[in-house]
Amino acid sequence: MTTSRTKATPRPSAGALRLIEASTPRPTSVDITDYVRQMTAHCPYLAPSLQRDCTTWTVYRADGDADAVEAELFYAGGQAAERLRSLVRGPYGGLRCDNVVVLGQVPGVRHRELMAWPHWALKNLYGPVGIMFGKFYAGEEEPAGESGRIPAAPVSFIPVRAAVRRRDPRFLAATPDLAAALAVADDDGRDVFENVPHDWKEIRTWAKRFLPPVKPSNSSPSGSAVPSPRDS
Repeated sequence: MTTSRTKATPRPSAGALRLIEASTPRPTSVDITDYVRQMTAHCPYLAPSLQRDCTTWTVYRADGDADAVEAELFYAGGQAAERLRSLVRGPYGGLRCDNVVVLGQVPGVRHRELMAWPHWALKNLYGPVGIMFGKFYAGEEEPAGESGRIPAAPVSFIPVRAAVRRRDPRFLAATPDLAAALAVADDDGRDVFENVPHDWKEIRTWAKRFLPPVKPSNSSPSGSAVPSPRDS
C-alpha cells in the first residue's frame, strides 16, 4: 500500500490553489477537446487511453502569491501521483494519466516559473517508482523531434502518468541518474517522502541537489529534466 505524506503535512499555503473540477476524463471548466485530438498524433498511448477514460483532468485556479501557489502545485502533483500509484497495477495501468491544470494568474510571474520547481521536485521523487511528470504552458508550442511541433496547449498543466520505461529515459538525457532510475523503476510501495523535509521551501532546497550543470540555452522542451526555477 502506498502512503502520501502530502495528505497529512500541515500547509500554511493551503488555499492558494482552488479546486475547480475534480479528476474527470471530460472536464467542463476547460476546453481541451481539439488539443487532445491533435496530441494523439504525437503520443501513441493517448488515443487508447482516451478510449478507456484513462486520461483525466484536475483543474485548479491560482488564488495566492507565487510561493504559496508553487507549494500547492507541488502538493496537488503529489496527490495525483499517489492516486496514480494505486491504479497503475490495475486494468490499463500503463495508460493512466492525470493532468493537473492551473488557471488564473499570479501578478508578475508566468506559469512557466510557477510550475518549474514543483515539476522538478516531483519528477525526482516519483521517477524511481515509475511515475513520470511533464509540463506544458498555455499558448506555447513545444518541439517534438521528427514529428514536428506539438500544438500550443490551451491551458497550463502538469501531466502525471505511468512511465514508459523503454521510451521515457530519452527525455532525461540531461540527468542520466534519473534516467537510469526510471528505466528500472518498480513501485515497491515505499513512502517517497520518507527522507524529504516537510516545508515547501526545504523541499525546494532538497530538489536543488539534483540539478544538472547549467547549459547556455535558455529554453528546453517540455520533456526536459532541466527546470528554469524562479529565484528564491
